[in-house]
This record gives sequence, C-alpha cells and structure tokens, in this order.
Amino acid sequence: MTAPILEMDIDPVWGDAIDWEALANRAAEATAKVAPELAHDNLLVSLVMADDDEVHALNKQWRAKDKPTNVLSFPMLSRTEVLHAGADEGAPGMLGDLILAHGVCGREAADKGVSVEVHASHLIVHGLLHLAGYDHETGETQAEEMENLERKALALMGIADPYAVED
Repeated sequence: MTAPILEMDIDPVWGDAIDWEALANRAAEATAKVAPELAHDNLLVSLVMADDDEVHALNKQWRAKDKPTNVLSFPMLSRTEVLHAGADEGAPGMLGDLILAHGVCGREAADKGVSVEVHASHLIVHGLLHLAGYDHETGETQAEEMENLERKALALMGIADPYAVED
C-alpha cells in the first residue's frame, strides 16, 4: 500500500519513548486505505510535531486565533489536484503541512482517557483528511463523512472510535 511520503520534524518535547515516525507512517497508510486519493507515493506531507508555543504562534498568525490548537493543516493542493495526483508522474507534489501541539495533544488525550500515542494517531489521520480536502466545518454531511473515514482508518490501526459516546 502506498501512502503520502512524510517528512518529519519532531520537537524533543515529544520524547523518544514512542517511535513517532513509525506511528505517523502507520496513520498515513491507514488513511490512504480509506481515502484512496491519498494512496500515492507522489504526495509529500511535512509533519511537524511541535510544542504549544509554536502552534500558538502559527494559529495566531494564520487563523487569527490567539491560542494553541491540537493540529493545524495547511493544504497546498486543491481537492481537484489531490484527486488527480495519482496520475501525475515524477517528483512528489507537496500535499501540505501538518503541525501537532504536544501539550494540547497530551491534555486532550488525558481528558479522553486515551494515550498520547492514540490521540496523536487520530490527529494525524484527521489532519491528512483535511489536506486531502475533507472538511467538517462546512456542514453536517461533510462532518459525518470525515468522521466516518477517521473511524475506519483508526479501526485499521486497532484504535477505538474516538467519537463514541459513553453512557
């Protein structure tokens, strides 16, 4: 199975107890299985696993939100370009940038009762879908479609449904 090529930059705050590169590649492969437009090794993604301060600064600069967030996605291809990328030969095209915030990811993982590894996997899948042109903010139907793809990709990784509501 092919998937986007990930170029990674991992801030030391993430630690080395987990092989973040292997985790990110597993997430990319699972995402490509449920979103076949990503099943090409001619797409390149810059994945930065940053600290909260870096994500805060980017969120403020690019989204006018003065706080850190869990993941930022900066697509560089339109949805149409993504859909046609598989036919393109040659050097990989830049799909976009993903930036994860360590502290936010850790706090959210604790709130959800999951490991940082599990939550980071979810955020990578979520961000890759954004880079492919999926959007959960434009309507309920689009949000459901994106969440269903996330559920399927995470299930392939052996991760439970992050949207399941516990009684």
